[in-house]
Amino acid sequence: MDTVGLIIAFCAAGIASGVVTPLAGKIAVLLDVVDRPSVRKVNDRQGIPLLGGLAVVMGCGLGLVAFYLASDQPQSAKLQAHLASFMAGGMLLVLVGVWDDRFDLGAWQKIPFQVLASVIAINGGFVIDYFTNPFTLVTHLLPEWLSWLITLGWIVVVTNAMNLIDGLDGLTSGLGVIIAGTLGIICFQADQVAGLLIALVMLGALLGFLPFNFPPAKIFLGDAGALFIGFGLALISIQGYRKAALLTFIIPLLVLAVPLLDTGLSIFRRVRTGKGIFLADKMHMHHMLLKREGSHRRAVLWLYFQTLCFSIIALSFSQLKGYSAYIFLVAVIVLTARLLKNLGMLRFQQENDFPAGATNETTPGKEEKEN
Repeated sequence: MDTVGLIIAFCAAGIASGVVTPLAGKIAVLLDVVDRPSVRKVNDRQGIPLLGGLAVVMGCGLGLVAFYLASDQPQSAKLQAHLASFMAGGMLLVLVGVWDDRFDLGAWQKIPFQVLASVIAINGGFVIDYFTNPFTLVTHLLPEWLSWLITLGWIVVVTNAMNLIDGLDGLTSGLGVIIAGTLGIICFQADQVAGLLIALVMLGALLGFLPFNFPPAKIFLGDAGALFIGFGLALISIQGYRKAALLTFIIPLLVLAVPLLDTGLSIFRRVRTGKGIFLADKMHMHHMLLKREGSHRRAVLWLYFQTLCFSIIALSFSQLKGYSAYIFLVAVIVLTARLLKNLGMLRFQQENDFPAGATNETTPGKEEKEN
């Protein structure tokens, strides 16, 4: 691995994002892409810019350019294909997100673009192509059609999970820092250069942006930023999964546990109560924590802490072998269920739903900024 190039990419991404963020805020105000508080939103401050995602994607792009300029080693065609598809698919989602931040798109209108971005990534080499039987420990090569289907589904799910959980100042950007850092370690352990490089530029870009987004936020990620972060984390997790490991893909599932659990429970309770899966409600994890803690900052820090705990568990799990891994996993499931029960996430009566006529959920500072 080109250690110097990786370090320079990380630093360049952070500096670029930090410099560009105030400019992105000014552009958002100029174009009137700002948050407008309503009865359904957590944020009650007028005119907060929504184009913070532009700074994050700019930081990632400049970080990758810096890597190529600083690297003294020729880069493989495989690495170039990975990075090109990451930026191409990510930029597509950023453009869709910017349009949504300005003019509003329904959740179903964005799904085709997420699928297209996923196809771009798969064509670039991001693919879940192996599965290890947890009982026989035999590794199987998946049929191409099934590999495509699983990979596409994973990318779309993670992309939306990071978008849907983005309901408080600094939430998705902070979770992105923790998850990108953890997945970067996993990619390093698995000797996956593309995944490690993407993780480092995302980590740098998010660290450069987070001071402007931490409660009380001066700028929001918007749909553009949340979609881009979710897409990037999905691709990093694909690179980092252990193809020959016990319980294939359990490690990235643990790292992404908080946003995935939040999304899964949201869909389940809405289906159970006969409501549309994209109809906004007030039973996300951040709503429950905000109600319990009474402070945006404390609720966000609690979710940071929970994500960090799951990330440490994931890193520990990667070192376990034999029956100890299964025992450890059962303990994690039991403790997670207890945590969700304590938060009230296992109650499916929607006592705090929005009034009839509430629109679909999409972005922070918009439908996901509920109160």
